[in-house]
Amino acid sequence: MLKSFEELIDLAKSKEPKKIAVAVAEDKEVLGAVKACKDLNIVDPILVGDESKIKKIAEEIGFDLSDVKVIDEKDGVEASRIATKLVNEEKADILMKGLIDTSIIMKQVLDKEIGLRTGKIISHVAVFDVETYHKIFFVTDAAMNISPNLEQKKEIIENAVELAHSLGIENPKVAVIGAKEKVSPKMEATIHAKELTDMCKRGEITGCIVEGPFALDNAMSKEAALHKGIDSTVAGDADILLVPNIEAGNVLYKSLTILAKAKTAGIILGAKAPIVLTSRADDQEAKMHSIALGVLLASR
Repeated sequence: MLKSFEELIDLAKSKEPKKIAVAVAEDKEVLGAVKACKDLNIVDPILVGDESKIKKIAEEIGFDLSDVKVIDEKDGVEASRIATKLVNEEKADILMKGLIDTSIIMKQVLDKEIGLRTGKIISHVAVFDVETYHKIFFVTDAAMNISPNLEQKKEIIENAVELAHSLGIENPKVAVIGAKEKVSPKMEATIHAKELTDMCKRGEITGCIVEGPFALDNAMSKEAALHKGIDSTVAGDADILLVPNIEAGNVLYKSLTILAKAKTAGIILGAKAPIVLTSRADDQEAKMHSIALGVLLASR
């Protein structure tokens, strides 16, 4: 069980450094995070983008590029293609988004020629470190899949479980979230939760414990669950929160970061390699934590 991002960073430091290809790297927060991770000896970066801008920013933040490969490409789309191709050809282990729209880099990831498709669903996992919870936990999917069906939710769980395993969480507890803890025919999320729970019991979802439906309070608070008479090994000790749709995930994500001041990290799963895809609004620390997640996943 990892209690904090400090422990996550320490775990990443115990692994061999991984090559990370940064697409459109001329961004101060991105380069600051890459520098921090290089200083920790967890990554060996390849920076793709406008070389003059990259070097200018690097000089401002004290990032020594003497032993860092920089590929000069001023066009953002082409820089994204080059970085993606490096990962496709196994010349890099992790892909990271720099100063470019998510839609542009994801188009390269999904490209049939140079992309990183595997046949699995591509999903996003946000990882949170909040003072009011006793360990780090995951929220999925708050960024990629708008309204996943039952089979897609199963695959989203499997992606998140793979990430949890890479963090040393051997049997993660998955709470399937809805608006209430009882199955209602009027609420698809609760029906899906019951079916996903049954899938896990039948061995169709492995490597984890899946239970639900849970309202958020019951998933995160043992006291709230006991008050409602919920007898569950997941309640109050969830590692992974599966949200019903992107709106619920987005609201939860931003509530945690803005109102609870949570530390966060994010990563895209289901591709040939980890994709560090953070928001432009995310600070350098969040980007650094996200890179560490990519290192741990690539180490598997």
